[in-house]
Amino acid sequence: MLPNGSTFPCEMFLNSQVRTAEQNFVDSGNTDFYRLVESAGQAAFEQVEMTQDKSRSILVLVGYGNNGADGYVCARRLLEAGYSVTLMAFIRDEMGEEVLKAQRRFVESGGEVECFSPQKVLCADVIIDGLLGTGFSGEIRGDFKQAIESINKSDAWVFSLDIPSGVNADTGVGPDAVEADVTLTFGAIKQGLMTGRARHCVGRLEFAPLGLTEYLPEASSITVSIDYVNQHLKPRDRDSHKGLSGKVSVIGGDIGMAGAVRLAGEACLRAGAGLVTVISRPEHQIVVNANRPELMFWGCELVDMEVYLRLGWANILVIGPGLGKHDWGYNLLKAVGLSDKPCVMDADALNLLSCEHGRQDHWVLTPHSGEAARLLGISTQEVESDRFTAVKAIQQKYGGVVVLKGPGTLIYDGNQCYVAPVGNPGLASGGCGDVLSGIIAALMAQGFDKLSAAIMGVVVHGEAADRAAKDGERGMLAMDLMPHIRRLVNKI
Repeated sequence: MLPNGSTFPCEMFLNSQVRTAEQNFVDSGNTDFYRLVESAGQAAFEQVEMTQDKSRSILVLVGYGNNGADGYVCARRLLEAGYSVTLMAFIRDEMGEEVLKAQRRFVESGGEVECFSPQKVLCADVIIDGLLGTGFSGEIRGDFKQAIESINKSDAWVFSLDIPSGVNADTGVGPDAVEADVTLTFGAIKQGLMTGRARHCVGRLEFAPLGLTEYLPEASSITVSIDYVNQHLKPRDRDSHKGLSGKVSVIGGDIGMAGAVRLAGEACLRAGAGLVTVISRPEHQIVVNANRPELMFWGCELVDMEVYLRLGWANILVIGPGLGKHDWGYNLLKAVGLSDKPCVMDADALNLLSCEHGRQDHWVLTPHSGEAARLLGISTQEVESDRFTAVKAIQQKYGGVVVLKGPGTLIYDGNQCYVAPVGNPGLASGGCGDVLSGIIAALMAQGFDKLSAAIMGVVVHGEAADRAAKDGERGMLAMDLMPHIRRLVNKI
């Protein structure tokens, strides 16, 4: 989604915050609302001019709000520049001053306002989407629904103004939204653009500040990229040894689930942990050590004193990969709780936790939306309807740092929410979550606090997946991430 995280501001905002900033900008006397519309339309025109030649037919679809006003201005500037432009508008009896003025100036420049025609949408080379803006919420109906369906069926290059029509600016929800190739957002980055369905609909994100930056309040959330990792990970001292790189115990792998702890253990080593012990079913040693002898192993049938010693040996614990929900896994989870060690909890550890309702400050919880739903006692659909609210509710209930995995993973520590727009659908395969747990634990073992380790772990994991996906997303395996993890933690 982001061509280069370092070229974008890190801060993201709620729609209400952006609207307040616009009002403050106008109140300052330095602009007015129509000048903001003109600035947005001009920025959109410049984006089209850079990417599309004049031989291509351009269709501009506009609604009756300020998003439509931006579309009218963009269409006017394209006409004046010699492009072939058709504009189709949705009009109602009462429209705002800005959109009426933009419409009038478009017509005065020789433009014609046509009614919506699905056939013309399907024939366009370029479609500029100015139908629904950031004020949209709820369900798309009627002609707007038909227009969006037509856009998504077309073969056109689709360019959305501010936000793809149908996407919620605050949550990223948009089951029936426009699927854009490029989105140019205005004034500030809206937090919903980075997560949920929006990750599919936004395409490449571009940004036009419009002079609004100094009027924005404290950010609602913050994006993180590989720059964050590169700023925090420093080269090791030349006299370093394994004891300084941290010790991790990975606990899990009930019957038939040896691969989960094997993946978490290797990811832990690849991310830089000095020593890693896997505690699992005795019969899993061959699987764990067959081609990874660097992993230490302790077979556990019962939770005895030796298991407690192995837990006490470690600086950081990982529990959950392949743990299962039977007595064996439950007893190991209880032992980890009694150890009072910092830990990363994933998979079935989270499912067991949802029945226990414990709260600790020393853990990192890494649920996907299904596990998040169980932790909160709600449906997966409710989690996905507002991922920001869900991650905050989990943290409030269970404490620690919460990593809500998914498209645009969210990280929240009770104070600030971070969004990592990295990764791809290739991660939707077994074992990838186990790899993430291992990376986060390794970074904690190397001395990073929970929040920093979680942020860096998510970014390294997602960036590794993006590199691995150069050979294709379908068929990408968790093990394919391993060489890229090593390179990323060494800034290669």
